Amino acid sequence: MSHKIVFLDRETLDANLRKPNFPHEYQEYAQTAPAEIVERLKGADICITNKVPLREDTLKQLPDIKLIAVAATGTDVIDKAYTTAHGVTVSNIRNYAFNTLPEHVFALLFALRRNLVNYHNSVFHGRWGYSNQFCYFDYPIYDIAGSTLGIIGYGALGKEIEKRAVALGMKVIVNDVIDLPNKVDVPTLLRESDIVTLNLPLTPQTKNMIGAKELASMKKTASIINTARGGIIDEAALADALRKGVIAGAGMDVLTVEPPKNGNILLDPTIPNLIVTPHVAWASKEAMQVLADQLVDNIDAYVAGAPRNVVTA
Repeated sequence: MSHKIVFLDRETLDANLRKPNFPHEYQEYAQTAPAEIVERLKGADICITNKVPLREDTLKQLPDIKLIAVAATGTDVIDKAYTTAHGVTVSNIRNYAFNTLPEHVFALLFALRRNLVNYHNSVFHGRWGYSNQFCYFDYPIYDIAGSTLGIIGYGALGKEIEKRAVALGMKVIVNDVIDLPNKVDVPTLLRESDIVTLNLPLTPQTKNMIGAKELASMKKTASIINTARGGIIDEAALADALRKGVIAGAGMDVLTVEPPKNGNILLDPTIPNLIVTPHVAWASKEAMQVLADQLVDNIDAYVAGAPRNVVTA
């Protein structure tokens, strides 16, 4: 039996994609608009998508689809209630960003705690040349060693972040949806942490879980980092908290709508002590190749009758 595979947004993956180990027809598109999905997937039984959404109204028109291979860990672009109810297998990528994402978290962490962006900008705007001494202290600098890192979401990535934090001499406290021997509740974690990092999926339960009240409970010297999904932090509340000095800083690799073609409240350059990167924490060259290899492994396993990395509603 020959299979038809369609990759809807190939340009989201900058890596080599080997051929699956079975007879197949393969077609790829750099990107796919919502209005193009159904036409492009007609006759296909295997769909690869990273960020192109597949909702119920679309899937109803595609009865041949048997496998949706998501080229990412997050599967919020898929209507999993529909796929589960209608026998469509959904697979995702797991444990591939074990170096790249923690390293991005710490890049943001160092930049925020040491105020690197503010110092860099001030130097290039001439501030150093007007200093009365060899340096100046316009922006507070805090040590990483001895500070407390709060990790919300203690899965594989949370554990990798913890390992690096311990090596840097940080105290680590964690929270997760499952019970843990060392688990602390979210209010305690927010209150005691110098840096909070979010590493959990976007669900109805986690949407806007960090709002104005939660930000106000943090130390004024604390920062928050989100490399997980936009929407976990209330963006308007975060912008307001940074402007008012409720917290010291924030590092965001994700926004509620990506790309932000119609703007976003967090893209206002007047917001102080905010670093925004374009959802690239996952995207080291090495990690993307691991992802690409695992993606094809998932497809091969499904066709061989032993689906792996299966996601359900």
